[in-house]
Amino acid sequence: MEEKKFDFNSLIGFVLLGAIMLWWMYTNQPTPEELEAEKNKKTEQVEENSTSSTVENAFSNSEALQATDSLSIEKAKSALGEFAYSATVANEETVLENDVLKLIISNKGGQIKEALIKNYVTYDSLPLYMVKDQNASFNINFGTSGNRILNTKELMFEPTISNNGSKKVLSMKLKVSENKYLEYRYEMTPDEYMVDFYVKSQGLNSTINSAQQITLDWSLEGFRHEKSIRYENQQTEMYYEKDDEDIDYLSVGGEDDADENDVNWVAFKQHFFSSILITDKAFENARLESKTLTEDEEVDTTFTKAFYLKAPLALEGGEFNYKMNWYIGPNDYQILKKYDRNLKEVVNLGWGIFGYINRLIFIPVFNFLQGFIGNYGLIIILLTIVVRILMSPLVYKSYLSSAKMKVLKPEMEEINKRLPGKENAMKRQQETMAVQSKAGVSPLSGCIPAVLQMPVFFALFRFFPSNIDLRQKGFLWADDLSAYDSVFELPFNIPMYGSHISLFPILASVAIFFYMRMSQSQQMNMQQPTQEGMPDMQKMMKMMMYFSPVMMLIFFNMYASSLSLYYFVSNLLTITIMLIIKNYIIDEEKIHAKIQENKKKPKKEGKFRKRLNDAMKQAQEQQAKQQKKR
Repeated sequence: MEEKKFDFNSLIGFVLLGAIMLWWMYTNQPTPEELEAEKNKKTEQVEENSTSSTVENAFSNSEALQATDSLSIEKAKSALGEFAYSATVANEETVLENDVLKLIISNKGGQIKEALIKNYVTYDSLPLYMVKDQNASFNINFGTSGNRILNTKELMFEPTISNNGSKKVLSMKLKVSENKYLEYRYEMTPDEYMVDFYVKSQGLNSTINSAQQITLDWSLEGFRHEKSIRYENQQTEMYYEKDDEDIDYLSVGGEDDADENDVNWVAFKQHFFSSILITDKAFENARLESKTLTEDEEVDTTFTKAFYLKAPLALEGGEFNYKMNWYIGPNDYQILKKYDRNLKEVVNLGWGIFGYINRLIFIPVFNFLQGFIGNYGLIIILLTIVVRILMSPLVYKSYLSSAKMKVLKPEMEEINKRLPGKENAMKRQQETMAVQSKAGVSPLSGCIPAVLQMPVFFALFRFFPSNIDLRQKGFLWADDLSAYDSVFELPFNIPMYGSHISLFPILASVAIFFYMRMSQSQQMNMQQPTQEGMPDMQKMMKMMMYFSPVMMLIFFNMYASSLSLYYFVSNLLTITIMLIIKNYIIDEEKIHAKIQENKKKPKKEGKFRKRLNDAMKQAQEQQAKQQKKR
């Protein structure tokens, strides 16, 4: 028998062959992107293959859903009952558009698959979508007489497109037969963001089980559209109107939810754009939820917040009969107010008097200036000048009061020296008020002008961030007046400040520092000498002089540059007006002479002053009695 020998050449051949196979398998393995694409493809196939869990049992692939043979119809009937016709409709899409809005309506669910707002782009110049890539869902859940639970988002609607005068009409029908169906009807008017939307049915009173609750579910994850995620989130929230026209909203931060009755409309409101569902027949009750998905500026996120509405629908005679509207468009106050459904309240102009100031003064003035000036930075500067001129009489009153108190300050100091100690506090205060009364001076006269300016301050704090006309409009180094004006990107993130440096907040902080410094010297003239047991007002005001600019610098770094531009120009103008009043209008010698004349005149004591003096006398007497007992 021949002895077998070890073949070294064969071993080398096998090793090389194995190495080649390993190399081929390694170089041809799918990339992570390909794996993700395959995963998405499989997910889409699963969704395409089924309209519900029961449909999966009836059909094995997407082709079966579109089949029209008798076998597939029988399978559909076992899964969908009388709505088996849905399985024979192809999964296609219909485009409905005008000059401002483009909608793509899918046969699957009869719902909006894509919603593109024309004439606007995102912060990175991409088309601005409100709905795309399955970020939104509109569904009606209902039971049938055959004890099946169906969801419209999983069923196929048959489209028919037509024209009704200037309107484009898309009828989406979920059919039982030609004369029995559930219909979604979309009617689009030229140049309108508002789309009429009807939910009606015909011949389904014996098909739909009215004993089971019928529920509308609408959800949306809001795309990021603006430069700053955190700032966009601060302006993004869910609004809704109740049947008594009371407007309410969910909390801006984190998660929030509410259960409300008689809801007329619900707005998934983002910073500058909204998706609003309006119904003529109020939802008897509604479950509302919102959730912040991220606030991290360092995360390159697609979505900012998630919204959810769940509301039961009522039948009329066993049929659907709802007239609704979709508003998918910009949060433009002028556009929203023309619909006469309180939709303008979605634009946050401030509550109470602040909103009135914006609606009655600042919006009309801004629109007037916008009519003949194309540069929005100049419009803000001119608006600021108008505001400062209107406020200048208050600044004058405040400075005049300061000058009067400065003239009286030596007499105030003399009273404090003559009546020292806590035991003389009441008497000291009484004599001080008597001197001020005789001179015709009130310490409150300097505070009142400042208080009257506060509503304007807070009104503009809401006006600029809510004004969509400023969006993506540049001025000087700021490329978008509705966002921060970064001039330098930091390699790290500072908590509360951010990872960039904005220039307008720095300029505003410098201007407010010098304004506070001037105001401090003015207030020192009005302030009475520090009394025992009272806090040192000079130290407190000095702290404020540094505190306010620092807060401006930190918090406004992420805010709209238009707001910082306004405060910068406003403080510069205020400083200029104060210098003019001080050097060219106020004459302290004349003020002193006027005060001396007032002292000589008999001063009639008013009722309020008399009551105050009586109260102080009583307090002084009680204090004296307590000291005697001690």
